Amino acid sequence: MKILYIGVLRNEDQPAVELCAERDLSAYSRFTRTAVSEFMTLFSKTVAETTKPGQRQDVEEQSYTFHAYARSEGVAGIIISDAEYPKLVAHQLLGKILDEFLARYPKSAWQTGKECPFPALKEYIVKYQDPAQADSIMKLQRELDETKIILHKTLEAALGRGVKVSDLVEKSDGLSSQSKMFYKTSKKQNSCCTVM
Repeated sequence: MKILYIGVLRNEDQPAVELCAERDLSAYSRFTRTAVSEFMTLFSKTVAETTKPGQRQDVEEQSYTFHAYARSEGVAGIIISDAEYPKLVAHQLLGKILDEFLARYPKSAWQTGKECPFPALKEYIVKYQDPAQADSIMKLQRELDETKIILHKTLEAALGRGVKVSDLVEKSDGLSSQSKMFYKTSKKQNSCCTVM
């Protein structure tokens, strides 16, 4: 699970304009990073243009998913991730980013299409690489899954011990009857012998 791109774009007019973006291109070779970066920008603009205000959408392309959220103010947030990245976490992050962006920059600051530096994107692209750590619901779900696995193992072990205990009880019952027979037999044997 990996986030490759987070961007905020002005999408009230066409073509959409990238206002700020952060990319993680570490998985690509140095020679292809520029082309991949340009592809991400181009495709993000296309998705932002097709996302209506107030709408959230996920567009899948090969092994990537483009998560989009357009606000009525005229901006859209785009996250490009691999196909395994949870959609719920991506859309929560988009809502958070757009809220912070709009709180920081009034419409007059980004309406011209001028780039707006937003350093929080760098923090988010690092923090949200592991969605389970960043999202409290996913973190709780992972902890529940781990607890469930431990509980199943404990129950299996207890059931295994329960079978062993029942075997021991049966064996002890058999041992009890055998010891009674041994006692009677030895008493009989001893009664015929006299001590002088």
